[in-house]
Amino acid sequence: MEKRIKIDEVEPAGYQAILGLEKFIESTPLTRIHKDLIKIRASQINGCAFCIAMHTKEARKAGESENRIYALSAWRDTPFFTKDERAILALTEEVTLIANHVKDETYNEAVEAVGETYLAQVILAIITINAWNRIGITTQLIPQ
Repeated sequence: MEKRIKIDEVEPAGYQAILGLEKFIESTPLTRIHKDLIKIRASQINGCAFCIAMHTKEARKAGESENRIYALSAWRDTPFFTKDERAILALTEEVTLIANHVKDETYNEAVEAVGETYLAQVILAIITINAWNRIGITTQLIPQ
């Protein structure tokens, strides 16, 4: 891979703006598990190797099981995820693949599962990791 720009060095104000959104997400009542699932699943869909490596390590450190991490790309076919987690994962997939739009059924299931305020925080978390994924992929960040 050829060397590409480092956004935080070339445009620090823009980078700090996205970092500010990340800091907001960290200050919300979103559970660590929900944040980790959102970050890993969106990163899998987007193919951001840097973010997949970072967020799976963070999830393991926070106590997430290897079994759930390995099964995350096939979450619908496993019994490992709760109703709330399933609603959040479905929404994560549809927001990440936004060209297909978010179905009313998916949105309504998420509202029912977690409530409006928590849902707003989930949506912001999904949007934030998608921004980070696009930075990681575009600038070819290398997993560590």
